Amino acid sequence: MKDYDTDDTGDIKSKEKCQKILDERAGLLTHLQEKLYAQDRWALLVILQAMDAAGKDGVVKHVMSGVNPQGCDVHPFKVPSNEELNHDYLWRAHSHVPERGMIGIFNRSYYEEVLVVRVHPTLLQTQKLPETLITKHIWEQRYEDINAFEEYLTHNGVVVRKFFLHVSKKEQKKRFLERLEDSKKNWKFSMDDVKERGFWKDYQEAYEEMIQNTATKHAPWYVVPADNKWYTQLIVASAIIATLEEMDLAFPDVDKEKKKELESVRESLLHEKG
Repeated sequence: MKDYDTDDTGDIKSKEKCQKILDERAGLLTHLQEKLYAQDRWALLVILQAMDAAGKDGVVKHVMSGVNPQGCDVHPFKVPSNEELNHDYLWRAHSHVPERGMIGIFNRSYYEEVLVVRVHPTLLQTQKLPETLITKHIWEQRYEDINAFEEYLTHNGVVVRKFFLHVSKKEQKKRFLERLEDSKKNWKFSMDDVKERGFWKDYQEAYEEMIQNTATKHAPWYVVPADNKWYTQLIVASAIIATLEEMDLAFPDVDKEKKKELESVRESLLHEKG
């Protein structure tokens, strides 16, 4: 992870220039989403993973602001409920996979099972697994499970794109302090966030190994510099647009009988009195 600069902004050196590009692309994203919804053949699953305060919520808010809410579904994954713990760990995620024509966004995801659970292995005990299944190979097995699950989704028309918002420890500290000092941001702060910060190195190692083992051609990872929120949002938006363009989306054509019916209705409306 240290080879990726969290402060990188490529050739774009100002927030203003970045925002201009993002505004220009917003219309394109809206148009592509409309085609996706109308064609009703493909679905797009966007997975956002990051350390706390890396900007996941901001990405959802700003990147998807121009998208029709009817065609987009956002699901945040929090601490598993008792019902969820009584099932396999992919169960709760599978039920929220987007249907055809939809863009689904996972704010965190099943990848927590090889991140927070790996950093805090005692959490495995809450999952009620048989002791014989908790071995030193469990993380490799979960990587295999996840890869197979994403390949299954791909075979069923669900395109998967995964984003790791790579924020520095210094920038996270700055954002935590902003949440403490700004009364309008106090609600965002949690002591658990600070506790997890103490495991920074462990998380970086877990993220690194996770990406190495689950980055595939059909479900790639994007490591996105996240110290500048505006650049993060542009990169995610651009990747989503590029993915939708690759789907060869189109508004569905109607058959001859339907066209004849529509023309009849048109003529009726044109000659309607009053």
